[in-house]
Amino acid sequence: MTTDGRPRGWWQALRIYGQARVLSMLFLGFSAGLPFYLVFQTLSAWLRQAGIERATIGMLAWVGLVYAVKFLWSPVVDRARIPLLFAWLGRRRSWMLVAQAGIALGLVNLATSDPSTGVLQIALGALFLAFCSATQDIAVDAWRIESAPVEMQGAMAAAYQIGYRAALITGGAGALSIAAGYGWTASYMTMAALAGVGIVTTLLVREPPADVSRDTAEREARVVDWLERKAHWPGSLREFGATFIGAVICPLVDFFARYGGRIAILTLLLVGSYRLTEFTMGSMANPFYIDHGYTLIQIATIVKAIGLPISMLGVVVGGAVIARFGLRRALFLGSGLVMLSNLGFSLLATTGSPTVIGLALVNSLDSLAQGVHGTALIAFLSSLTSTRYTATQYALFSSLYALPGKLLEGTSGFVVDAIGYPVFFTYTAALSIPGLLLLVWLMRTGILDGHAVVAAGKAPVKSDDR
Repeated sequence: MTTDGRPRGWWQALRIYGQARVLSMLFLGFSAGLPFYLVFQTLSAWLRQAGIERATIGMLAWVGLVYAVKFLWSPVVDRARIPLLFAWLGRRRSWMLVAQAGIALGLVNLATSDPSTGVLQIALGALFLAFCSATQDIAVDAWRIESAPVEMQGAMAAAYQIGYRAALITGGAGALSIAAGYGWTASYMTMAALAGVGIVTTLLVREPPADVSRDTAEREARVVDWLERKAHWPGSLREFGATFIGAVICPLVDFFARYGGRIAILTLLLVGSYRLTEFTMGSMANPFYIDHGYTLIQIATIVKAIGLPISMLGVVVGGAVIARFGLRRALFLGSGLVMLSNLGFSLLATTGSPTVIGLALVNSLDSLAQGVHGTALIAFLSSLTSTRYTATQYALFSSLYALPGKLLEGTSGFVVDAIGYPVFFTYTAALSIPGLLLLVWLMRTGILDGHAVVAAGKAPVKSDDR
């Protein structure tokens, strides 16, 4: 949308993708997306091929709860300065670099693991990799939001999603192809080398400035007041309390103050339910393909040849729909497409024998749906976030959208064993209904297009805390 509320033309909406800040998000998105399938879908294919039971594979998805609780250490990422690296790179880039180095080490560790000797080493390695990946997400999300104004966040999110989806294909189809020809060790070692994309990008991009509005700066007076009241406490306790209030309490107060209690709670419920379908079915997609008779080569070829371009198309469509029609329509479109894609999986599961055409059609719809769905949600969460508490607030939002889905995903293997794949995918499609109902509820508040701000009209001020 333009500043006066009128829809942009399609050409004007697409030109934004040529800006340097938007292009940089392609590579940072790739870095963020690379570990994801390697911890979940690709790892589940490896384990299933090694004869690990579906119930065990499903429970390993609970490793993903690390993503859902990353808000617990996001205040550290938001405020702490890493010695030496901070002076060289700044706060955001220094945390990005440390996390990316951890991702590379985590992938090397998984590459040297053997599922046949037990899944404990695999589980611990996946846990470490997920922790480093979640930490990178905190820092990259903060960098993205602070590097561009609100009107560019749709394009920034779309570029991020393009890079992210390319990484998913690399960590999915690419890793499966390498594993089919050279083994799983070679596959994961190759992925570890590709972690260098994020490291190089982090070294090249600029550290963003930090803005803070006057009303937010005034809320920081809470910290000063607290320190004055606790002057008799030991210095270490006073420092801890001040850090907790400034990094945890103030971000929460800021969010509820800007949107009001009722809208804030409904918005958090929407965030928590919007991706239930996508997360719940995630760990069972590759086991379904294998159980249905598809080979690793077939899966990799279809996903790589068809899934990648369709996924990119979905991301571009999502970003363009946001720019032209606003977040509300993009959020509705994403939910509808995700429901249809899961019903497609349900239909494919009823076929008697594996068909490449069926796999291609289902994967195409799923890739398109996830492209639109993810881009719309990222832009929406970005619009809710204050630049003063970027890492903490965005980590809270992204943790909230992951937590319910990850809890359900951990039970997915048991559900499939109990009801079979056709009914399972119908069940996952139905999980999008609560989010759609909340979208309808919130559509009149203006928050779906970033307009329902209670504390409006406050001029921003600059912060020297970079």
